[in-house]
Amino acid sequence: MIDLHAHVVLESTLGAAGPYGPDLDEGDETTGRLPCYRVGGYTLTGVRYRNSAFMDVALRIAMMDDHGIELQVLSPNPLTYFSHIESEWAIAFCQRHNDELAAVVATAPTRLAGFAQLPMQDPEAAAIELRRSVNELGLLAPYIGTDLGVPLDDASLDMVYATCVELDVPLFIHPAPDGIDSPRRDERLARFDGDLWLGFLYEETLAVSTLVLGGVLERHPALDICVSHGGGATAWLAERLEHAARTRPWSPEWLRDEGAVGQRLKRFWWDAHVGGPKALNALLDAFGPDHLVAGTNLAGWDQSRDPSHGDSELAVVFDANARRLLRLSAT
Repeated sequence: MIDLHAHVVLESTLGAAGPYGPDLDEGDETTGRLPCYRVGGYTLTGVRYRNSAFMDVALRIAMMDDHGIELQVLSPNPLTYFSHIESEWAIAFCQRHNDELAAVVATAPTRLAGFAQLPMQDPEAAAIELRRSVNELGLLAPYIGTDLGVPLDDASLDMVYATCVELDVPLFIHPAPDGIDSPRRDERLARFDGDLWLGFLYEETLAVSTLVLGGVLERHPALDICVSHGGGATAWLAERLEHAARTRPWSPEWLRDEGAVGQRLKRFWWDAHVGGPKALNALLDAFGPDHLVAGTNLAGWDQSRDPSHGDSELAVVFDANARRLLRLSAT
């Protein structure tokens, strides 16, 4: 199995964003002080990164063996996208992150690959870093958040999308928790880890709808986009989105034909790490299996041992899809 949803935390990137960190406190079991990870004014408490698969390659590969994962593509920690800080700090962090991620991949090149982080608040710098990451470092594709300070259909981002097409690499999108490096929009999401299981869903659904309704797919017809967690609630809202595009005054003519939105949704690729078999079946019912890829969020709070939920034929399809999406050979 090829796993396309697995985040990494890199020891050598600590402090690489200057005043924004990140900083890691391992905690103290003898006093009960919990580990914490600081990013700017945001602190994640109670997650142990050191001496876990997040930071230890040997532990990660042991878990991969246990889960039957042949190849895992490591992606940036969503806590450290740094999409809203000064561009010079974001550029410095992304360059360090991509260099160090390539070094980690080089320690186990048959088992690990990597996704590049980009300073998306500066699209020109992001395009430059994307070319460097793919052409010089051997990373497979860019991995960005959903909240970049401008909508995903903003014309300033077209140079990044065009660079993906130029390099023949897909684009991967995964949200960050609300309030990481910009003000929290809804304090209600701070309770019960709502950022993770509800906030992510909202962000992913909004990302997909913005890319469709905002014309990004029209402007970049060869662009492949994969969205985490099955695109959030897109499978449930596809019919409603289609109806809105047919009837609301803001909709362009090319989206008003029946089935126009559905045709564009079929272009997306979907991470099958959606939480359980019912959600997976809804995704399959909405979009079919041809653009679904396996993800586990290995070592994360909601890690999945088997993204296919026991369907061995679907697992084979996931693997073949991942190879197509990543432009890997079938052998």
